[in-house]
Amino acid sequence: MKYTYTINGMHCNSCRTKVENALNSIEGAEAEVTLDPPKAEISMQEPIQISQFQEVIAQAGNYTIKVFNPNDLKLKVTETVAPAPPPNAVGKYYCPMFCEGDKVYDEPGNCPVCGMDLVTVEASEEEENKSYTDLEHKMKIALLFTIPVFIIAMSDMIPNNPLMIITDMKTWNWIQFGLSLPVVFYAAWMFFKRAWKSVVTWNLNMFTLIGIGSGMAFLFSIFGLLFPEIFPAEFKTDGGSVHLYFEATTVILSLVLLGQLLEAKAHNKTSGALKELMKLAPVEAVLVLDGKDKVISIHDIKKGDLLRVKPGDKIPVDGKIVEGESTIDESMISGEPIPVDKKADDAVVAGTINGNQSFIMVAEKVGSETLLSQIIQMVNDASRSRAPIQKLADKIAKYFVPAVVAVSVITFLVWAKFGPEENALMYGFINAVAVLIIACPCALGLATPMSVMVGVGKGAQSGILIKNAEALEKMDKVNVLVTDKTGTITEGKPSVEKLYAIHNNEDELLQIIASLNQYSEHPLAQAVVHFAEVKNIKLSETKQFESVTGKGVVGMVSNKKVALGNKKLMDELKVSVEESLEKQATAEQKLGKTVSYISIDETAAGFVTITDAIKKNSVKAIKTLINQGVEVIMLTGDNKNTAKAVADQLHLSSFVADCLPQDKLKVIQKWQSEGKIVAMAGDGINDAPALAQADIGIAMGTGTDVAIESAKITLVKGDLQGIVKAKQLSHAVMKNIHQNLFFAFFYNILGIPVAAGILYPFFGILLSPMIAALAMSFSSVSVIANALRLRNLKL
Repeated sequence: MKYTYTINGMHCNSCRTKVENALNSIEGAEAEVTLDPPKAEISMQEPIQISQFQEVIAQAGNYTIKVFNPNDLKLKVTETVAPAPPPNAVGKYYCPMFCEGDKVYDEPGNCPVCGMDLVTVEASEEEENKSYTDLEHKMKIALLFTIPVFIIAMSDMIPNNPLMIITDMKTWNWIQFGLSLPVVFYAAWMFFKRAWKSVVTWNLNMFTLIGIGSGMAFLFSIFGLLFPEIFPAEFKTDGGSVHLYFEATTVILSLVLLGQLLEAKAHNKTSGALKELMKLAPVEAVLVLDGKDKVISIHDIKKGDLLRVKPGDKIPVDGKIVEGESTIDESMISGEPIPVDKKADDAVVAGTINGNQSFIMVAEKVGSETLLSQIIQMVNDASRSRAPIQKLADKIAKYFVPAVVAVSVITFLVWAKFGPEENALMYGFINAVAVLIIACPCALGLATPMSVMVGVGKGAQSGILIKNAEALEKMDKVNVLVTDKTGTITEGKPSVEKLYAIHNNEDELLQIIASLNQYSEHPLAQAVVHFAEVKNIKLSETKQFESVTGKGVVGMVSNKKVALGNKKLMDELKVSVEESLEKQATAEQKLGKTVSYISIDETAAGFVTITDAIKKNSVKAIKTLINQGVEVIMLTGDNKNTAKAVADQLHLSSFVADCLPQDKLKVIQKWQSEGKIVAMAGDGINDAPALAQADIGIAMGTGTDVAIESAKITLVKGDLQGIVKAKQLSHAVMKNIHQNLFFAFFYNILGIPVAAGILYPFFGILLSPMIAALAMSFSSVSVIANALRLRNLKL
């Protein structure tokens, strides 16, 4: 018997192998696992419980197994970007913010630290939306019952209270009590549960204050309703009934619920870029097989497949065009509105839209390997990451809650001692509750994550992929930019301009060096090979090929020892370069061209001159950064003369030539030792160590996977103008966070003394719990609205 299962948590072929080996370790099971789609075909003679499969794969890593459902394929993109759950989260619930690390719970509920709804491994898209739907439903219930309570309570302010015509105040008080029950015990009961958890775990937060404040008001009202005779006269109205605060309770809870709903809605809006990116992935593709077209699922595409992309279709996976040409709209990925012309050998990206011509492409990256999937993954990870500045807000909040409770107690005691003789206790109680409510740090908790989420989404829409909130914050502080030259400042598409031969015929020398370079992926090598192809020169077999990092290449061509590289390579091989040859090479270098010396059998044979055009945006971007006070330093493996020519053209004050990978690392470490915040921009494998060492590694999206993986920010378009945009975005987000923190502290600092009654001796002004709740809610709304302004930022 053969059964099919879905495997979640696999991200690479290594994961697939681990899962397959784990399943095959079970006696009686023969498993074949595929990565894309993530399925396991398991043959077994006798039925084996799925729990047994889960047990063995959980030991192999963060993997889960469930019975295969065809609908799973529709959620493929969602599954590939979901943050990995804790290893022991199967059948359990955990906080999506990982506030308590890998801690899990047996039942659904709320995180005791951040208050977010706990999630489960098996959560579907519908379940993820359930939280917002539930909040919306509870908000409607709260409004339905709170508005009548509010009207009844406020009717006392109307001359000749019209409600008294219907029945007396005692009856209306009972009606208020009945109407408040659905609000307290259904719509807002989660707040009291969170408050209790926060006290038990001593993770004090805004729900601590909400629970204590509204809970005290509600309990006081119940006792006043049920046992009015035990209250002294100062707690009663002229009619003999006790002053009740059901309206304060329900309004407070409803306003807090409104803040939660607005936060959930804002989160949906800020993740709009992520959802739009997910929509970019097409469902089907056209496979070209044996000269015929066949429509297949996007998940059935394999590397090397030939795919036909028709006019107006979305490109299914990453690859390159092998036949035909077209114009492609890449705006949703790069942020650039102008369509890009593509021809044979040009790269195309999944999710971009083909123009009015058909072409055939070869699939090179599929599933989670595509740039689109990586973008989705990075946006998703960054949206739940925390900026260092948030640690300050969290630390303040931890001490803020007990301080506020203490102020509330002091407020009650002071009013009870020195308040009006007739109603001192009532004044003390009202003002104590007002202090608890207005001091709620709800806005403080929203200040940072709201801005980060909106900023990350805005960046993704503009082709700036930010891995985490820390990178977003640090980018604003960057004062040194270290940048690679080839592929970063320049196009990275060098071309041969001149071949200078001393003894050999030029075509003969070209045939030798092109043969040597045919196995190298270096851009300079490819330029030489392409130059030979244009001249229809047939290449020979190369043996003992070796790439010497940062220097060049060596190998055996037609039984001759051939080397092609810079002066360092010639010196290393002890090749003597004639003075006249070196003089000519130096003249070319001073013009900003790259010169590679050629040696045959340890004798200098000439040189090849290669040019690499500077990107159009590089000059403008570097000028802008310098004007902003950023010192820009260019690193290159080129010689000093070539580097200086490029540096002069860009008006750079500093550059480092003849740079090896370890040299780039040392340059960054040197600047960091001087207290500078260093950003490194690069695109190659040799840039990866420097990108990882820098405070902010910035990878060109046109570069290698290793560079992108090592960086904290990736620029999809791959030019330095993206750094200007990233710094502008970072500055705007940090400014927005500071504004939000001001809003939060402003309301608290201003509101607490007023709520405590400090203005009463001078102006007779007091703050009721209901007005306190309104002010607290307004602070949250202010923070959310301010954060959402970032969506209108022009980059």
